[in-house]
Amino acid sequence: MSDEQEFQSVFDAYVGCYRSADAAGCAALFSHDAELFSPYGPPAVGRAAIEAAHLEWFDEDAVNKKIEVRGAGRSGDLGWCLALYSEGDEGQGTSLNVLQRQAGGNWLILRCSLNEIPVAGPTAS
Repeated sequence: MSDEQEFQSVFDAYVGCYRSADAAGCAALFSHDAELFSPYGPPAVGRAAIEAAHLEWFDEDAVNKKIEVRGAGRSGDLGWCLALYSEGDEGQGTSLNVLQRQAGGNWLILRCSLNEIPVAGPTAS
């Protein structure tokens, strides 16, 4: 399995939890000491803060959440990937992530930086 496929499986599980408004499930895909940086709120450090951030983010467009890993690599037990995300007509952007392989072999997100791409709206004439 390629790095892209392996990390895509982590984000597929995340999207499943997100679409179900399962904040604890989303947070469980992050390491205990993970850091999440987002234009949608203050930095979240640790699973409890990441879970709380997700509770604030859920809305009716959550069922449209998508994440696509576009590039990835790894060295030892650390991996990284660039992903594109979208959520309905509202949020879209890129996500730069560092993942860490756990003792059981599964990967968890260690660092995540979300970068919003503004949706183009009507221009003034």
